[in-house]
Formats: sequence, C-alpha cells, structure tokens
Amino acid sequence: MATHIAEHVSIDPRAEIDDDVEIGPFCVIGPQARIGRGTKLENNVTITGRTTIGEYNHIFPGVVIGAAPQDISYRGGDTEVVIGDRNVFRECVTINRATEKEDGITSVGDHNFLMAGAHVAHDCRLGSHIVIANATLLGGHTQIQDYAALSGGVAVHHYTTIGRFSFIGGLARVIHDVPPYMLVEGHPARPRCINIVGLKRNNLTAESIHCLNEAFRLIYRNKVGLDRAREMLRGNDQLVPAVNELLSFIQCQQEGRHGRGRERRRAA
Repeated sequence: MATHIAEHVSIDPRAEIDDDVEIGPFCVIGPQARIGRGTKLENNVTITGRTTIGEYNHIFPGVVIGAAPQDISYRGGDTEVVIGDRNVFRECVTINRATEKEDGITSVGDHNFLMAGAHVAHDCRLGSHIVIANATLLGGHTQIQDYAALSGGVAVHHYTTIGRFSFIGGLARVIHDVPPYMLVEGHPARPRCINIVGLKRNNLTAESIHCLNEAFRLIYRNKVGLDRAREMLRGNDQLVPAVNELLSFIQCQQEGRHGRGRERRRAA
C-alpha cells in the first residue's frame, strides 16, 4: 500500500519514509528521521533530530520525538532516538534524544503504551510491553524493564531502574530503584507488596508468586537482610528464577548510591 501524506505537512526530502505510512496534516518531519512501514502519525506530530521509528506505531497529535535533551551541559552532539515496533504514543508525549554521557541513544522497545503528556527524558531506556499513564515524567538515564506499569502523575528520578513486572501507584515520587515483581507507591515510593494482579495477568506460576511473597516478607517486613533472606529461601527450596532475579536486582541496588544501582555511573 502506498504512503498517504496529507496536505500542509513539512517533510524534509532527506527523511526516509517506508511504504504504508500515514502522515496527518501539519506534521513536521526532519532530515534525519526514518519512519517504518505501517506507522501512523496523526496531525501536528513533530519528528526531529536523528530519530528512527519502527513499524506499525501509532503517534497521536502533539507528540514530539527527537528534540534536543533538556540538559544544560548538552553541546549539540550527534545523539539519537530509536523507537521499536507497535507502540502507541498518545497526545503530547515527548521523547528527547540522548546526551553524550552514555551511549548516545534514547530508546523505546516494542508494544509499549505511553499515555497523554508522558515525558521520556534523554538517555532513557525503555524495554517492551510497558504502560506509562498520563503526565508521568521520567528523569534522564531512567531504565524501565519489560512489562512494568507506571500510573499517572509519577515522577521518576534520574538514573532510576524500574524492574520487570513492577507496578508504581499514582502520584508516586520514585527516587529509588523499583525491584522487579513489586508494587510500590508513596512519597517517596516504597515496596508495599508484590504486584499480585500483574503477575497473575502475565501468567506467572502459583509457585513463583508464593516464593516472591515469601521473599518480600523476609526482606521488607522482617528485614532479615539480603544474605540471610537468600539462605532462608534456599533452605525452603524457594530460590525459583523470579526470586533469584529479585535478589540480584536488590544486590545491584545496594551496591549503588542513594538507592539507585546505576547512580554510580553518574559523573561526579
């Protein structure tokens, strides 16, 4: 199917646009943009900078992808945004390109749903199957692993890592890493329980859920310490893969600074 481009758009002739792309009125597409097959841009979308967008994405009005990082130290380096396939970006989502402080890439994986007004700052790394609700703000260098869910109005500190299958409650202030499989909320956000609803929806086994519950009890309720918790879980044959993943994540978190494992990457 041929690409459909509405009237009153501004597309630089150097932009690369695949077949079967729909571009609505008043969109602006810069010279370094690459847009994959089947992607749909509603009206008033801006794609700027060195930005690669995969296939079958749906981008709603007011979205801006690839603008310069909001970092006062940025001096115009050749950095980029890379977007995967089958994502939905609702109204006024913003995704900034990276700085040169890490690998120069802000990335979003596949099958993600970002609701209206969400902001993805420079150098963020998002996996796949992530839901980010309205007006949630990701600080620079945030990493979000697969199947995480963030409610509306959440603010995430720079260099935070959000683990797989985790859930963050609305209006949370996230200043520490969020361990996988956990539900966190509050100001600042703290683990409250395992993400039982999300785990069941994603077909984790009853055994894994039971073992994660026990790990949560030992670490966050009884506060026995990570090494002792590992010994007790091993003694009860509860070191299933999900629990090992949780313990490894917390170990990395504790080896970082200020409750964030990746914080040690930050320049002094």
